[in-house]
Amino acid sequence: MPDPHWTIPVARWSSWPAATSAAPDIGFIEPIVRRRLSTLSRVALKVAHDCVGATEARVVFASRHGELRRTTDILRAISSGEPVSPTAFSLSVLNAMTGVFGIARGDRSAASAISAGPETLGYALLEAYAQHATQPASPVLLVYADEPADPAYGTIEDEVQGGAIAILLSSETVDGHLVCTRSAAPGEQEAQEAQEAQNLQQAAAPAVTAANTAPEAANCAEPATSFATQSQALLHCLATGKPAAWQGSGVLWQWGWHDRAV
Repeated sequence: MPDPHWTIPVARWSSWPAATSAAPDIGFIEPIVRRRLSTLSRVALKVAHDCVGATEARVVFASRHGELRRTTDILRAISSGEPVSPTAFSLSVLNAMTGVFGIARGDRSAASAISAGPETLGYALLEAYAQHATQPASPVLLVYADEPADPAYGTIEDEVQGGAIAILLSSETVDGHLVCTRSAAPGEQEAQEAQEAQNLQQAAAPAVTAANTAPEAANCAEPATSFATQSQALLHCLATGKPAAWQGSGVLWQWGWHDRAV
């Protein structure tokens, strides 16, 4: 069975580096709301605003940890017998950023929020693709923002780096196409293929020679550069146009950039 892959039409993209110490400019948000926002929400709103402009768009927000630091502060307050701020509580949910963004822009388009462990960004790209494929005439804005968890949680496997990325999916103005592939990691791929071959033999099905239909991004002459996090890999692909990859537990994600759809 060929590995699942999909091609995303990218109109624009923007990012906010994890290492920067500068505060993002979110002057489009009212001051009374702005001063209550966390760093995570600020960088998410920054890249979203820079990417979408005045375009009305559905929003897919993704974050592995979300407002975990705010939630941790709330839990500490409860543990100490201190009162919990209703504002802090309302802004601690995963989709807080989408609500603030929609209200600030007066955009009533649908919004969703995704968290899927270390594969969060990859699955967010799949969700954004699915939504765009369902209604190609309606743009979709993907916003990914994350930050490392509070040290109180100890060591976290495949911990995020932080920072934010926004991608506007649109069929009208296309800057290029992002090809996404998810497959079994090396070693597990061979085991999976062996099991599939055994299943076919047991079914006594007619022999069929299947062509390898893996996407161009996975089979291009230039090998993909591997990165420690999905966000680092995706940013490398967007910024340089070169293939990039991230490998997690039993899974391999790859991204490639093309001027045309593949």
